[in-house]
Amino acid sequence: MMTILEELKKKFKNRLLFKENLAKYTWFNTGGNAEVFFKPDNQEDLVFFLRKVQPKKITILGAGSNTLIRDGGIDGITIKLGSSFSFTNLTSDGFIEAGGASLDKKVADFAAENSITGLEFLACIPGSIGGAIIMNSGCYDQDMSKVLNSITIITKNGEEKIIQAKDIKFKYRGTNFVEDFLITKARLKGNKSSKSEVLAKQEYLVSKKKEAQPTRIKTCGSTFKNTQDKKAWELIKQSGCDNFRVGSARISEKHCNFFINEGQATAKDLEELITKVQQTVLEKTKISLEPEIKIIGKY
Repeated sequence: MMTILEELKKKFKNRLLFKENLAKYTWFNTGGNAEVFFKPDNQEDLVFFLRKVQPKKITILGAGSNTLIRDGGIDGITIKLGSSFSFTNLTSDGFIEAGGASLDKKVADFAAENSITGLEFLACIPGSIGGAIIMNSGCYDQDMSKVLNSITIITKNGEEKIIQAKDIKFKYRGTNFVEDFLITKARLKGNKSSKSEVLAKQEYLVSKKKEAQPTRIKTCGSTFKNTQDKKAWELIKQSGCDNFRVGSARISEKHCNFFINEGQATAKDLEELITKVQQTVLEKTKISLEPEIKIIGKY
C-alpha cells in the first residue's frame, strides 16, 4: 500500500500527509499521529483515492467536537472532508441540502435565513452534519432522526449510495451504522415559518445552552449519555465526582458532564478521568454510564 500512497502523494501533495498530528483537529487538543491523513478537496478526489488504495478500514474525522483521540494515534487511513463538502442550498422540492462537513450552526443559520423551522436546535450542536447524523445528535427534545430525509454516502470502496432516513435505525445518540463510509451530503426537512419566529426560537435555545454549559474552553461537549431515568450530570454529582481531576484534565464547575483540558492534559489523562467517574458512579449508584464522546486510536 505504501507504494501506492507514495504515488498518490505526488498527485495530492499536502492534502495527503504521513504521521500527521491529530491534536489540532479535535476540541480537546489531544491525540497522537495519523499514520496516513487525507483531506480530499472534492468528491472526485475522494473516490479516486479510495478506489486506488482500497483500504480495509477508514477512520473518519469530522469537526472533532465529540472525539477523544488517544496519544498513540490512529493506524491506517484517516480522512477529513475538505471545504467543498461544506455547503448549504435549498432544493426545488423544499429540502435543505447540506454537505457532510457543513457545521451544524451554519445549517441552522441557513434554515433561519430561509424561514424554515425545526432545525433551530442545530445551532446548539457543536460539530458537522455528518457526525450529527451518525451520533443522532440532539437537544431540547429534538434530534437528527426527526429532521433527516436522506443521506448520500461514499463507501470505503469508492461507491456512491443514497440511504433514506426510513431505512436507518436511530436510537438515543446513535444509529445502526458501521462507520466504513463517509456522509458527503444530507437532505433535511423543516416547516415554513416566519424568519423572525425562527430566529427568536434559535436565539432562545442558544442562550439557554450558554447559561447551562461551559463555552470557549477545551471540551468535547457532553461526556456521557443520559440514562433512561436520570441525567448523566445528576449521577456524577450524586456520586461526588464533580470535583475529580487527573493531571490537567478536570470536570467543569458549570456542568459536571463536561470534561475539560486545562491546557496540558493528555488523552490518557482524560480517558482516566472518564474511567474514574464511570467506576465511581457504578459503585455508588449501580448505574453504568456510557460515553457519548467517541474514544478512538491506540494507547
